[in-house]
Amino acid sequence: MERFRYELDPYNRLVLTKGGESGLAEFRQVLDGQFKLGRNNGLSYHIKTPLRETENIPNQIRLKGEWSLTGNHDLRLTLDKECRETFGDKLTLQGEILDAKADSLLFALTTRSARGGESTYVLNVAGSWKADDNNRLTFRVKKEKDTYDSLEFNAAWKVNNNNEVVYRYKKSDTVTRKKKFHELAFKGHWDIKDAFRISYVLDGRTDSVFDFMASAGMFKEGYIKYEIGIGLAGRVRPKGRTVTLFGKWNLKRNTGLVFEVEGEGGRPHAITFGADAELTDKDTVSFRLKNDIGNKDLDVTLELSRSIFKGEGEAFLRALKEGKECAVYAGAAWRW
Repeated sequence: MERFRYELDPYNRLVLTKGGESGLAEFRQVLDGQFKLGRNNGLSYHIKTPLRETENIPNQIRLKGEWSLTGNHDLRLTLDKECRETFGDKLTLQGEILDAKADSLLFALTTRSARGGESTYVLNVAGSWKADDNNRLTFRVKKEKDTYDSLEFNAAWKVNNNNEVVYRYKKSDTVTRKKKFHELAFKGHWDIKDAFRISYVLDGRTDSVFDFMASAGMFKEGYIKYEIGIGLAGRVRPKGRTVTLFGKWNLKRNTGLVFEVEGEGGRPHAITFGADAELTDKDTVSFRLKNDIGNKDLDVTLELSRSIFKGEGEAFLRALKEGKECAVYAGAAWRW
């Protein structure tokens, strides 16, 4: 009885090995083709090599399994039991992460044709971005029936000068074996929902958001600061990160109390809060902050100089001076 197995060569091509009854390999055949992702990130290999009519090889080979990310930041598919007899336990697609979108990850593969020419193509992996319990960046690969596989990015992220989350990692070249640094910059904005969590929202139209657990935030007149620990594999202590958002506070009648943070290209983004307010004897106004979801108390007190209340804020300040009870509702208006 003829036996055959598939394996992957360094150019991301399937290689067919046929053997006889003795189990010894009779010959190996490189199947020129490309991988593609279908619905729910199902992987298949589409063969381009012209096959003889006598060869019992399909033009398309479907593969099922569990997605993960290797230590070298390559995509790996751990195959289901039904695939292992002919494909082995795992297939590792060697390539490069090109970009991180709000609902996808772009992964480039380099292959070689039957004539020896090299070309590159891209797999668009659908899913969403999250932070795990250790504040590591993860990508949830969408699968059928509301399930997902998790790609864990096990290096420390940072925040750049544009207040963007940036992931930097080291990767070995598959040919030269030299290591190079790569960076992924995530486009998004910061948001705050409670005192011990700061969120980085990639796109409000998707569920991609990094919810980072942190120590209690420090809210001052010119900045908001959070201390975050990232638990990385192989490290006893978490990697510390300080997220400091510099900006200015403003009071807007139809929005609430906002902290305006400068983003890429100088474009501001406003983090919105509600608050209860009262005057102090130090020429400041004390705000007890609330979030913009149901005005939940954040258990955070912020003191701001009265000098910031210009324009719309002047009426609010007059009401405080008159001893009226004043509150700010996030996303709506204030009352006194």
